[in-house]
Parts: sequence; structure tokens; C-alpha cells
Amino acid sequence: MSEQKRSTGIRLTARGAMASVLVFTLLGSLLQALLGLPALIGLMFVAGCGAAVSLVNRRDLLSLVVSPPLVFFTATLIAEAVRALGAASPVQALGLGMLTKLSAGAPWLFGGSLLVLLVAWRRGLARCVRDLREELRAAGPDIPRPRSGDSVGYAPEPEGYFEPKVYGTPREGQ
Repeated sequence: MSEQKRSTGIRLTARGAMASVLVFTLLGSLLQALLGLPALIGLMFVAGCGAAVSLVNRRDLLSLVVSPPLVFFTATLIAEAVRALGAASPVQALGLGMLTKLSAGAPWLFGGSLLVLLVAWRRGLARCVRDLREELRAAGPDIPRPRSGDSVGYAPEPEGYFEPKVYGTPREGQ
């Protein structure tokens, strides 16, 4: 299969891939509540991780690799908050539900994270890490830093969104 044919398929951004993992996990939680199968949340989480890492753009692999724990926690928090609404003590029900669901879901979380890491590595994660290192190395010397003995230093103003720059001049005699 040529590179052109492979790149014409559906591709997600990192946000879209994370959202799809969240939707898969919440759907698994809903199905688990309806069917009573405790492994359904974990299976859906791992399936969502596999789908997301397969469909994400290569340049977004690095962002996706670090996100499964946060997505799993967010999905668990949403599901348990909804469940706790009908309880006599919602805060206590939320706390106990979070503790039990996160501890029961830990093996699935590790499995999904490992799956994302392995598939991302095969798809070119190492290249993404090299590109990030090169960008950081190239941007490093351009940013002026205060001297260690200088008590005045620079007074940076707000930075640009994608192009961090330090504006201003050293403060003189305040």
C-alpha cells in the first residue's frame, strides 16, 4: 500500500482522539450500568485507546501518549458524579465510587496506556520526540535569561500563544 493511500483515511487531532477515548469509556460505563458486566468499562477504554492511537495524526502522537490516565480519570469522575446524584450522601458516594472504580480500573488503565505507547511507537513516536528535542534546542538560546548575580533581571510581559518571546528591557532603579 502506498503512502498516499494510507494517508487518505480518517485522521483525528489529539483533541479528537482524546474525546473519542472519553466517549468510548463513558459508553462502557453506561453499558456496564445497564448490563452489569464490570469488565465492560475497561474493555471499552482499551478499545477507545486502540482506535484513537490508530486514527490520530502522526504529529499528535506525543500528546495522545500522555493522555489516557487523565481521560480515564475524567470519565470515571463524570460517571461517578452522575451515580452519586441520587445517593443520600452524594459526597460520600462520589468519594467511595471514585476509590472503587479507579482501583478496579487500574489494570485496564495500564493496559490501555501500554497499548497506546506500543502502537504510537510503531507509528513514529520516536520521531515526534526527536522533533520536539530539536525544536526545544533551537528555541533555547533565543530566550534571554537573567544573569545569576543580577537582582533586577527582565520583566517579561505576556507571551504570544505559539511564539514565546520576552518583551521589555531590564528594570532600572525602582
